[in-house]
Amino acid sequence: METSVPVSDFGLSWPRPFFPYQRTGIEALVQRQAILLADEMGLGKTIQVVAALRRLLAARAMASALIVAPAGLVLNWRRELKAWAPDLRLSTVLGTSSERGEAWRRDADVYLVGYESLRSDIGHPVVKRLWDLVVLDEAQRIKNPLADVTIAVKRLRRTRAWVLTGTPLENSLSDLASILDFVAPGAYDPNTYLVGLRRVLARFQLRRRRADVLRDLPPKMSSELVLDLAHGQRAAYETAQREGIVRLKSLGRDLRVSHVLELILRLKQICNFCPETDASAKLSDLRSRLARIAAMGERALVFSQFAQEPFGVHRLARELRTFEPYILTGEMDQDTRAAAVRAFQSGLDSRPMILSLKAGGVGLTLTAASYVFHFDRWWNPATEAQAEDRAYRIGQTRPVHVYAYLTAGTVEERIAQILSDKRALFSDVIDDMQAPPLERLDLRTLLEIIDPAIGHLAG
Repeated sequence: METSVPVSDFGLSWPRPFFPYQRTGIEALVQRQAILLADEMGLGKTIQVVAALRRLLAARAMASALIVAPAGLVLNWRRELKAWAPDLRLSTVLGTSSERGEAWRRDADVYLVGYESLRSDIGHPVVKRLWDLVVLDEAQRIKNPLADVTIAVKRLRRTRAWVLTGTPLENSLSDLASILDFVAPGAYDPNTYLVGLRRVLARFQLRRRRADVLRDLPPKMSSELVLDLAHGQRAAYETAQREGIVRLKSLGRDLRVSHVLELILRLKQICNFCPETDASAKLSDLRSRLARIAAMGERALVFSQFAQEPFGVHRLARELRTFEPYILTGEMDQDTRAAAVRAFQSGLDSRPMILSLKAGGVGLTLTAASYVFHFDRWWNPATEAQAEDRAYRIGQTRPVHVYAYLTAGTVEERIAQILSDKRALFSDVIDDMQAPPLERLDLRTLLEIIDPAIGHLAG
């Protein structure tokens, strides 16, 4: 079982001891010019980076560092830097163009910026400097090599490159190839495909799993809740499916993936709430489970991929208002989101938190919760795992129960199979477990999600 050990280097002191695996990670960061730190969620990648960065600055092994993170995590990084490296001069690049310009001009040891702000400011003289270190957090943000953000990030001149992500492979092997291209440009030859990726990963990846390094962490138990659609929901679903298929057939050779995804999205929304009767099999089940959880004095997180009325977070908050839920969505500013997290973590009540998957699924610590619900399913199993790990991480002392809703005989069941296949691919490549590879989703596969009988429309 892992135990904490004190660390003191160059006269530095730390708020609390590091776990042995964290110490190993810090040493690896200090020693390596390029590294993909792919620890599972909740193992403290941020703290390892801050400690290694502070050591290098204290040793005068470097003088300038740039940390790039999703906008919603910038303030979290600032908080950790102030807690673990209070002696460092920090400039947080936020706000309007003029405010960001002032922050770039500030004399600092570490600059902290969001991905979108970096894209906008990539031509700024300070940004164009040669950085001693560039850190990318949630590096799956550069999985698309053609995206503007990815292009901007890869223009950064750097001596050291540290990349953090618990999910380096989200959908396909090309995600991983794009990330590795930042870590070690030119190290991966696309012609070698999977064999080459494994070879590059062996050189640059450091990955630890909770089960291996924190054996005293309480268990996480996952279950699928398969429900029949409510009567009104079933009628609405079948009508939308039937009319949607007629439209897809009418498109003939003009049929595109976007048309199919539009129908799938509509069907997924009906699986949450009937647009005509407001019926929801999921809501009925969730309401009763939340009541039992509250009666036990426990707390829950409820995730939805949809934020707005009438299918997502705000609808759920309205329907579950008797529980006085906290809300967290991307439309909230960073200070408001941070306040909601603090209130949830410090509260002594049993109020649940309802979160949009995109805004609440990364970078937060919500260990006050011991129950997690996926009200609807996203295409990406790594995204779901990230969301669950807001509760299942260092600091959690109770077993975590995860429930994912599925409605029988709908697109949700068929998407669940795709999620299972993608998990197998992730395990095969990242965790080095044997499983068959997964092909990209093509038009035929998407059509068969709607109805296996219409796959032939793909031609």
